[in-house]
Amino acid sequence: MGNQPGLSDAERDVLRVLWDGGPGTVREVRERLGGRGRAWAYTTVATLLQRLHAKGYAVPDATAVPHVYRAGVSREELLDRRLKDAAEELCDGRAAPLVLALVQGNKFSPEELARLRRMLAEAAERESEKKGRDGGKAPSA
Repeated sequence: MGNQPGLSDAERDVLRVLWDGGPGTVREVRERLGGRGRAWAYTTVATLLQRLHAKGYAVPDATAVPHVYRAGVSREELLDRRLKDAAEELCDGRAAPLVLALVQGNKFSPEELARLRRMLAEAAERESEKKGRDGGKAPSA
């Protein structure tokens, strides 16, 4: 998807509604926002959805009347892109310092810790398989 433009706070709020509640019309998205303390006019929500569409973050179903919008990117995809951008900008493209900074000082549930352990074990296994395939040579820099 390449480098997508950034999001305003308001656009992020609308995208969260699409992630959490699924697709919706402008009216439905406006109602969901109202439930979150955002009392915006219909035209404001319509404009925000149009901006999200222009930026590639929301996709309207033009066959439905009124249009039904859905998220054009998952929360995980957006998070992955943002973290890669942060790693590029702050850590010379290396993810480890960024991950360590995120883990340090944060609290995790037992389920989250178990998932982190599984992910680390899988990453270690991939590295060991990679070293086995290339004869144990260190990657050239």
